[in-house]
Amino acid sequence: MKSLLRLSVFAVLLVAPLVANAGKPNLVVIHTDEHNFRTLGCYRDMLPPEQALMWGKAVVETPHVDWLAERGALCTSFYATTPVCSPSRAAFVSGRYPQNTPVVTNNIALADEVVTFAEILSRKGYATGYAGKWHLDGSGKPQWEPARKFGFADNRYMFNRGHWKQLEETSEGPRVKARTGGKPSYGVQGADEKSFTTDFLADRAVEFIAANKAKPFCYMVSLPDPHGPDTVRPPYDTMFADQTYAIPRTFDKPHDGLPTWGRPAGNFADMAKYYGMVKCIDDNVGKILDALREQGLMENTIVVFTADHGDLRGEHHRQNKGVPYEGSAKIPFVVYYPEKIKGGTVVDEALGCVDFLPTILGLMDVATAGKEEGRDASGLLTTGKAPADWQDITFIRGTGGQRANWLAAVTDRYKLIYSPAGDPWLFDLEEDPDELVNCFTNPKYRETVRELARQIVAYGQKHADPYIENEKIKADLRWSTDGTGAYVSTAPTPRPAVPSTPGKKPGGRGKRPR
Repeated sequence: MKSLLRLSVFAVLLVAPLVANAGKPNLVVIHTDEHNFRTLGCYRDMLPPEQALMWGKAVVETPHVDWLAERGALCTSFYATTPVCSPSRAAFVSGRYPQNTPVVTNNIALADEVVTFAEILSRKGYATGYAGKWHLDGSGKPQWEPARKFGFADNRYMFNRGHWKQLEETSEGPRVKARTGGKPSYGVQGADEKSFTTDFLADRAVEFIAANKAKPFCYMVSLPDPHGPDTVRPPYDTMFADQTYAIPRTFDKPHDGLPTWGRPAGNFADMAKYYGMVKCIDDNVGKILDALREQGLMENTIVVFTADHGDLRGEHHRQNKGVPYEGSAKIPFVVYYPEKIKGGTVVDEALGCVDFLPTILGLMDVATAGKEEGRDASGLLTTGKAPADWQDITFIRGTGGQRANWLAAVTDRYKLIYSPAGDPWLFDLEEDPDELVNCFTNPKYRETVRELARQIVAYGQKHADPYIENEKIKADLRWSTDGTGAYVSTAPTPRPAVPSTPGKKPGGRGKRPR
């Protein structure tokens, strides 16, 4: 009888966490940095060969991210609200546009009053944590465990800035393992499966999952790769060295008449080390998924795979990010949640980082703080169809405060861009996926321009975007919405472009914002 009683008590203890967590799915967000969407197999599968194989037939396989897409939802038109690290991250965690966070460029601190998705979930009883690059607490570098946690209660492994290649535990907490003159460095020599940053951070996610398996939890692991420097630990450093890489066909496009934001900037060598970083990331995604399986948590866990922005990797004769071209602004966004999302769901409607918070909380049936400016797209993920009143559009912008940079409206098919330094550009992504032809003044697209421009004006007024008050942008918007007759350019005459040639150094990275 006592044995039966003990067995009953043990059974109650096993079931109790499941009952307590009923209706409270876990959330794991795997977030990469400067990740070109074409490096993921699930995204290549969505594209015709000439778009999927931008660097030739040499590819990197990503079976673990692909597994999430096969059994979840993949968004084909998800955009960085600003394709630079800090503004994108601020929009992602807050659901607010950069000008209202007020992180409009790198190294600006997130406002104290911002309420993140982690803060909302922590108030609902979730264990929360964060590991990896944060980039929302000013200029500190690496600056471990920022004092302002923004709802990520366990932020021991959060560092503010840097693309460190090796990390380690010490008696005083984590630190950068590679040192030069006693100071942290980006050195990769000696890195292994425990110290290499991608591995180290994924291990922290695994530990958090194990420690919090009996309660609902939310953990975000922010991997600083595949951002430069293009270095990775063995065996990934040579895994793709023997492949032959092609220069993107847009690399040598005509340079005359390009917008100022689209002018050549950076060379191209190959993709070997970049692919190595992506492969290491995918293997660690597999490690995190295995941890969820081992704990019996896969069926009650939402797993999100995404990035802060892309990297052109030679497309349009450019490296890095910061511009509205697809390779820079479009990012992977994959969501796995078997309870609500049917495997193989594909969402084509345009979405942005500002939509993450309301969407993920919508999936979790958790009310937002009411301060978000993005939209709840959970219905798109769960049904694969847009509601009748849904508008296929998102808004993205360049870096900067009151001084305007470029501003764009993006749909699944079109991208309309305004700039204070040049004429507007309209891309038809269906007819011109390489983004080479400006359709802005083509009469065939006049009504498309008119409607997208009206949407930009409405967005700017509603969300206090100072860019729409720039005199050049304002004048171009005025003609776009209400003008008659031919468009008359008021842009300054650009200086001739000076193209560079493909470099020989790995990655040919060029100067980048930090």
